[in-house]
Amino acid sequence: MHLVAIGGSDAGISAALRARELDPATDVTVVVADEYPNFSICGIPYYFSGDVRPWQSLAHRTHADLEATGMSLRLNTLATGIDVAGQRLNVRAADGTESVIGYDELIVGTGALPSHAGITGLDQLTPADGLHVIHSMGDTFALDRDLEARDPRTAIIIGAGYVGLEMAEGFSARGIDVTVLQRGPEVLSTLDPELGSSVHEELTSHGVHVRTRTVVRSVEKDTDGLLVRADHDGQPVNLRADIVLAVVGVRPNTQLLESAGATLGAGRAVVVDEQMRTGLPHVYAAGDGVVTHHRLLGVTYLPLGTTAHKQGRVAGENAIGGDARFAGSVGTQVVKVFDLVAARTGLRDHEAHAAGFQSVTTQTTADDHKRYYPGAQPISIRITGDADNGRLLGAQLVGRLGTETAKRVDTYATALFAGLTVQQISDLDLSYTPPLGSPWDAVQAATQAWTRATIETEITV
Repeated sequence: MHLVAIGGSDAGISAALRARELDPATDVTVVVADEYPNFSICGIPYYFSGDVRPWQSLAHRTHADLEATGMSLRLNTLATGIDVAGQRLNVRAADGTESVIGYDELIVGTGALPSHAGITGLDQLTPADGLHVIHSMGDTFALDRDLEARDPRTAIIIGAGYVGLEMAEGFSARGIDVTVLQRGPEVLSTLDPELGSSVHEELTSHGVHVRTRTVVRSVEKDTDGLLVRADHDGQPVNLRADIVLAVVGVRPNTQLLESAGATLGAGRAVVVDEQMRTGLPHVYAAGDGVVTHHRLLGVTYLPLGTTAHKQGRVAGENAIGGDARFAGSVGTQVVKVFDLVAARTGLRDHEAHAAGFQSVTTQTTADDHKRYYPGAQPISIRITGDADNGRLLGAQLVGRLGTETAKRVDTYATALFAGLTVQQISDLDLSYTPPLGSPWDAVQAATQAWTRATIETEITV
């Protein structure tokens, strides 16, 4: 049996590894568009901050490690078309040579592409002009070369999501004066503004200039460098910088599968079932190019690295005859911004309402460990639950680095996965010792506050 996987990132490599793990006799070929398979794109900001060096450290596994599993790598090879009926993949090598690879089963993990979000100039300017995106190792090297050659004093980052904020920290560590532009009312729009404001303050305290409610219209190059034209609160503003980094989101890379006849769904991503089947014979797909099965929302589009790994593993198992299913996502995410950690899982209040839940959200502040033990720090926690049945719907947390905020959001994520009520979280047998927690952990202090504000209030009334 010959299994072909397209894509050298999370989904494609996970699929290939799973297939080889379950059946070492399976012949596995991985087609990779560049020469950097299995590199951590999520780790790129920490390369620019200097925390991760050299760049080779970003490889989850080396080329040799991957080939040692028995898979064959076709690097610098672009998949150009799928002959579904003939079970053949058309590819083009870096020198332009075209060839065909036959397959018994095919897994497509082509991921996503940077979004331009309607900003004029993003598709016209290049790294040579000082305009950059961060989506691949090639982008990383282009930005690194430009930083060395240009030695910029100022940078504008368009987008205050996870990567934008991580890169703001990375640029600041290199002594660059950074301005972050955000379309919405607060940075990190995956959090409610009440918590996003804490992240805003953290950025400002480290010298990052933050402009919210700023809609970028265009990026232009003139004799003085790069000019960003935007509207701030409806008023036009012009900003200049030596370099501009655009991180305004992604769009699913669906051209290959769409041309082969696959169906597009939420977010214009490729429709797959829970077994990662595309509906095309012998063709599976996984990762940022496909829809996400969400345990609360149903089918949506939510590209995350953790999801891509899981989907790839399911696809790899099923492609060799297995019966695995993707169990679904709850959208758990976390980011470190300087000395602050922000995390979320599940739904925010407006998302829950839009999905038909009778949601109620409360906010609580609880210490990460017993206050009498030195170093206690507060964690701000927002809990969203269903007023009808008490089910946990989501949680958002912001705490200082070292407060184990990331692990605490995982408790909520586990509860969401299991369908627990908010009250049931108080029954969980969580660990306790004064330097690390409290008899009622911060996780439970927040859920108890939600219960007092909803269920117990109703009983009293």
